[in-house]
Amino acid sequence: MENKFHENLSSELIIQIYKLGIFPMAKNRFDSKIYFVNPKKRALLPIKDFHVSKSFSRFIKKKPFYITVNTNFKKVINKCATENRSDTWINKTIEKQFNNLHEIGVAHSIECWKNHEIVGGIYGIALGGCFFAESMFSSVSNASKFALINLVARLYFLKYSILDIQFINDHLKQFGAFEITQDLFKKKISEHINHNIDFQSLSVKDEDLFDNVLSFLQEIKETS
Repeated sequence: MENKFHENLSSELIIQIYKLGIFPMAKNRFDSKIYFVNPKKRALLPIKDFHVSKSFSRFIKKKPFYITVNTNFKKVINKCATENRSDTWINKTIEKQFNNLHEIGVAHSIECWKNHEIVGGIYGIALGGCFFAESMFSSVSNASKFALINLVARLYFLKYSILDIQFINDHLKQFGAFEITQDLFKKKISEHINHNIDFQSLSVKDEDLFDNVLSFLQEIKETS
């Protein structure tokens, strides 16, 4: 992994480094330093070939959570940094800058609610036909997974091409996560970064979001 230190982040700079296939991280929550990370391998989640187990599919169909989009980005990123974590790469500078990116329509969140409380969520950056998923959290079982399936369904119907998850782990392998080389990742970014897609162009009503997920499950089942 190649790290480059930079103290003075701005929204414009963050957008440019993502377009180059690089992303910012901190060593921990309380370290003010920011590093530009350019890993030799990059992890992606498939969109059209997203894996959903039969048990999770049954869980989804029960509609266990109320879903919103971009309703409380600040809470989602803060929970991603603090909920059930002893440490995190999301320091307060990154949190502040991503809140700024949300304000200008670049960073987005999906929230899972239960009993009028946000119990799970995911956030990331949408640029062209690429979505760079940053982090997700869950305070109750399966809430982050439910937020993820809502994200993937949205990307599927909006015809996004890339869902970046930065680093692979066993949890994400169950959904079909895979790695590609740095060079191939940057090539894919260049091919799709200038596509004109509006992340917010689909309905954000809860019933429509749920219908999107059910339709997505049916379509990937038919093509599997």
